[in-house]
Amino acid sequence: MRHSGSGRAGARGRAMSGIWRLRAGAVMLVAAAVGASTATDAQWVKHPTPGIPRTSDGKPDLTAPAPRTPDGKPDLSGMWVTAPSNALPCGRGVVECGIELPMSREGGYMGASIAGGLPYQPWAAEAVKKHMATSSQDDPHGLCLPDTFLRAYGLPHIVKFVQTPQILIALEEYNADYRQIFLDGRALPDDPTPSWKGYSVGRWDGDTLVVDSIGFRDDLWLDLRGSPLTSAGRVRERITRPDFGHLNIEVTVDDPKAYTRPWTVRLQQQIIADTEIIDEICLENEKFMRRLRGTP
Repeated sequence: MRHSGSGRAGARGRAMSGIWRLRAGAVMLVAAAVGASTATDAQWVKHPTPGIPRTSDGKPDLTAPAPRTPDGKPDLSGMWVTAPSNALPCGRGVVECGIELPMSREGGYMGASIAGGLPYQPWAAEAVKKHMATSSQDDPHGLCLPDTFLRAYGLPHIVKFVQTPQILIALEEYNADYRQIFLDGRALPDDPTPSWKGYSVGRWDGDTLVVDSIGFRDDLWLDLRGSPLTSAGRVRERITRPDFGHLNIEVTVDDPKAYTRPWTVRLQQQIIADTEIIDEICLENEKFMRRLRGTP
């Protein structure tokens, strides 16, 4: 458990943990795990989202038609978390029931839906085995380092999309992180400096946004087990918004350094409304990983 002097009052956690939130019907409303404060009110934790379709009882209408931009493209803007259909069951040692945002099955293990699991190269299989034997104590997320965007989709934190004709920006609540997907027709860089998020460009294929990404570091984790993504990796996302309340993200990873063949998973997201992203700075008063490692 992690406690912070800023942001939301009361206790907080992470993926091992996550920001603690309460759900109210179809809407997941953010609430302090312990008490309330004027600081909480000031962060718009329960601020009604304007201009969205609602049912007769005032809840967001998740099955309403997906919004579109003035040029007719699907508008992916919104705040997103793991959809219930893709979430780990609560109360089984990873996610507590009733107080946290959901964590996806893929957040625990990216190959959860793949028959036979992820096709690791031998060195990657050994690395994952070691991570699991040591409670993932080298997890970059646990060490307060940035997450890959694929992992961010499955962690119990909000990802907010802001779409314009030229760029799609993902604002990640955890560590106030961000990702840029350029929609302006540029090519991927020829010799990119390795980075945490890589370099991403997108194009529209009908109502599907196709995003290609390269340029990753060699020490990235895709899940709690430490399934790797390396500098040889190429990631393609096919993102669709079938209705107001959902995103479907089909992800194909082609990383011959870490895997014997390309593999594909589907990450389903659900909109979260009547709240707003807030500060969650992992390193602030962090104690969990030091306790796990037995260091002062």
